[in-house]
Amino acid sequence: MAKTGCLLLLLSLLYIISLVTAAGIADTRFIRSSCKSTTYPALCVQSLSAYAPSIQQSPRQLAVTALSVSLSRAQSAKSFVTKLRKFRNLKHREYGAIADCLDEMGDTVDRLSKSVQELNHMGRAKGQDFLWHMSNVETWVSAALTDENTCTDGFGGKALEGKVKSSVRAQVVNVAQVTSNALSLINKFAGKH
Repeated sequence: MAKTGCLLLLLSLLYIISLVTAAGIADTRFIRSSCKSTTYPALCVQSLSAYAPSIQQSPRQLAVTALSVSLSRAQSAKSFVTKLRKFRNLKHREYGAIADCLDEMGDTVDRLSKSVQELNHMGRAKGQDFLWHMSNVETWVSAALTDENTCTDGFGGKALEGKVKSSVRAQVVNVAQVTSNALSLINKFAGKH
């Protein structure tokens, strides 16, 4: 009798695990499928797959999560640029480019924060109200992309070649890529309504 009970318990656990695994696979498949329409699909999948259980198969949650990832990376890049500004022996032009970039990254963080809040607070808006909220988000995320590009533009020219430029560029390009992906997923979500 005890063996039958244990066997039944084991089979029940295996069944539950298979259901959870199947749901996880479907959620990851949803992310992969959605990311195909982005400019950087591999980065999209890599940056969002860990959130598959919370995203499930919700286009809205996918957009919110992509935007949150972008915000997190922008905050990290801003922190990185802030630390660079404290380095000694920077060239005058490097210091200026870093200061300008820091302003741009601050704007990026502000715009992405507003966008996350807008998506989170719009509830189940429909019709014109939904379109108004989505227009705000799309505008702010597009502006954030411009800020990121302006930051890297500040390091243009041969006078600023070196480790400072390459390290800032690596940080900001990553932010720009996940932001571009987020904008694509936001546009896809907006188009489904």
